[in-house]
Amino acid sequence: MNILLIGDIIGKPGRHAVHNCIGKIKSDHSIDFIIANGENIANGTGIQPDSFKNLIDMGIDVVTSGNHIWSKKEVREILGHDPRLLRPHNYPSENAGTGLGIYDCKGIPIAVLNLMGRVFMYNIDCPFKSADKALEQIHGKAKIIIVDMHCEATSEKRAMGWYLNGRVSSVTGTHTHIMTADEEILPGGTAYLTDIGMSGSPNSVIGMKQQQVMSRFLTGAPARFEVSEELPYLFQAVVVSVDKETGKATKIERIRQLVN
Repeated sequence: MNILLIGDIIGKPGRHAVHNCIGKIKSDHSIDFIIANGENIANGTGIQPDSFKNLIDMGIDVVTSGNHIWSKKEVREILGHDPRLLRPHNYPSENAGTGLGIYDCKGIPIAVLNLMGRVFMYNIDCPFKSADKALEQIHGKAKIIIVDMHCEATSEKRAMGWYLNGRVSSVTGTHTHIMTADEEILPGGTAYLTDIGMSGSPNSVIGMKQQQVMSRFLTGAPARFEVSEELPYLFQAVVVSVDKETGKATKIERIRQLVN
């Protein structure tokens, strides 16, 4: 089973990059299932129904998210109503939606778990304990388990990889928008990568216009950030191959492509 994991998609440039790459990658890598982090698809922050539908129409099976899930109020029209949209599972249960879904892929169940870290981020429920509870729910229902760890700190992502080693098929990070080069299969058969990176304009500061971000650093004053639309655009993702009988990962491969 070959699963394509796409990192943070930044606004229209990110959606353009995904649209232009996804077909060939799906064919070249015999992709069976696609998961993408979409928390920045609506003008660089948040999710709206039309941008969510745009990803689904491209063939993406599940859209995960992170701390920007609440940035657009329109997300409540789909969050909790469409099971293909997940929010971090360790947000308190009083919130709409869930961070856990089990999906059918050619007769094989695939569980997707969306978690968010707490280091330098919101002090929500513990992602480690939330993962334990989620695995109890998944037990006996799916062997293939894919985890999106949306997180700022490398150490917290790495700790989650080891914590879930041998218990899930993959733990890959999102949020920092910079692809790391530490992909590996951990000893228990869990594929790991600290961050998948973003799809958007590389002529930017993590997807946003350079000057606006530099002004914020230079002055310390609030600045409105806008999505950079400078060409070329960048597509970043990983392909994780999983043994459908055991749920163990057999391969993880990074993908990085520029498109006009």
